[in-house]
Amino acid sequence: MDTQVDRFKISYLSNEDQSHPEHSRAIVIGSGFGGLAAAIRLAVKGYEVTVLEKLDSPGGRAYVHRRNGYTFDAGPTIITAPFLLEELWTLCGKKMSDDIDLRLMDPFYQVRFNDGKIFNYTGDPEKMRAEVAKFSPRDLPGYEKFLKEAEKCYKLGFEDLSAVAFTKFTDLLKALPSMIKMKAWESIYTLVARYFKDPQLRQVMSFHPLLIGGNPFSVTAVYALINSLERKWGVHSVMGGTGELIRGMAKLLDGLGVKIRYKSQVDKINISDNKVTGVTLQDGQILYADHVVSNADSAWTYRYLVEEKYRKHWTNKKVENGRYSMSLFVWYFGVKRQYPEVPHHMMLLGDRYESLLTDIFKKHHLAKDFSLYLHRPTATDPSMAPNGHDTFYVLSPVPHLDSGVNWQTEMESYRTSIQAYLEQTVLPGLGEHITESFCMTPQDFKDNLLSFKGAAFGLEPLLLQSAWFRPHNISEDIQGLYMVGASTHPGAGIPGVLSSAKALESVMPAVQKRSNHAF
Repeated sequence: MDTQVDRFKISYLSNEDQSHPEHSRAIVIGSGFGGLAAAIRLAVKGYEVTVLEKLDSPGGRAYVHRRNGYTFDAGPTIITAPFLLEELWTLCGKKMSDDIDLRLMDPFYQVRFNDGKIFNYTGDPEKMRAEVAKFSPRDLPGYEKFLKEAEKCYKLGFEDLSAVAFTKFTDLLKALPSMIKMKAWESIYTLVARYFKDPQLRQVMSFHPLLIGGNPFSVTAVYALINSLERKWGVHSVMGGTGELIRGMAKLLDGLGVKIRYKSQVDKINISDNKVTGVTLQDGQILYADHVVSNADSAWTYRYLVEEKYRKHWTNKKVENGRYSMSLFVWYFGVKRQYPEVPHHMMLLGDRYESLLTDIFKKHHLAKDFSLYLHRPTATDPSMAPNGHDTFYVLSPVPHLDSGVNWQTEMESYRTSIQAYLEQTVLPGLGEHITESFCMTPQDFKDNLLSFKGAAFGLEPLLLQSAWFRPHNISEDIQGLYMVGASTHPGAGIPGVLSSAKALESVMPAVQKRSNHAF
């Protein structure tokens, strides 16, 4: 880029610029999936956009670690509803397939129980019926009925409501008939238990909310839609890792003339007369804009970036008294051998289900046992590790920081207990072959990703913390402040955060499109 133009861009937003900003200028805080999708949509819509990122590269929870030939996706690895991603490329006049190589998984996941039994969860209807029959033939009629319920929830909950911004109470009233049809007051586990008698099948069909921060015994039955979403669109992985999607979205922004400023942590959202005027960075620099879109954790945004005097709705007390999702302990490791019998996505479920989730979500107690998600991307893409090696991460749901656990002292003992379990089950001889190893704890979610209480997914997606009850895509109190990402409507997961960016479009004012979107 021409250095003179580049200098102009920087000074245009500097604290020396005291001019009144145009009404089409937007700042996006954070470059996770939600922030990047919002920035693309706003730039195409005609806004002049700058993205501010605390870290040294884009992604947020989807940050990528590259160490000694291993590629580790820090966050989401399960790609569903790819059409929501394709929309972003289409908006920019491009084809996603030119930048991204998506591969359909078969099976979607392999679920392994502590007794060694395996359920191969797939998108093939006949294979799924065979898997159900393998566990409990008498549950086949119930399975068919469950599929119909899941499809209903997909249509009413995802297709009809996910991109609707619940900004008014009347929006909630309009959705009530659909919520009643989905029996939204029931938990997903209650719904599943109605159709399945086998306890292991009940786990297989109800664990999905854990992927978005919810306790299956507490979150609404609406989340049965995930089952239908996966069957309809498949579960995919990206060659090169999920980070390739982030890189592709950043490339789209570059083509739109949108600048991503790294190592630019926001210290405060500036407000005058209850209207956004811009942000102040930690280094004291002031950036001006009439619209600020926060892809940061909404609880963190309201609690620490907006002065309480401007917040009648999300007061400090309300933020602190919310019920937050679990956090995650993630161990990333590379090994100098391969485990070809381990699939790309594997769930290792322990002996306890409901009581373990009660420990995590309600008692905030770090138990000695666990259930795990094991990710082996080299099963699909060997380039993510040196030749003849494997890349892994293993994820354990754990309580957020209300547990009082000192992760600095507990991290290694927890990691070694997970290693021992993996050695006993699916990764024999693991300890002899580890060549790369590091961990992420709830403390890292708080310190590095600025997640309130170190919760990995914001507010838990309970019925009374969803839709209109969740932080709105447009601030209830402050003009020009908006939210996207996991902690706003509709919720976590890549489809959820991408849908939040679609919902954002409906609440931000229209502007005249420009041929050049750069500052």
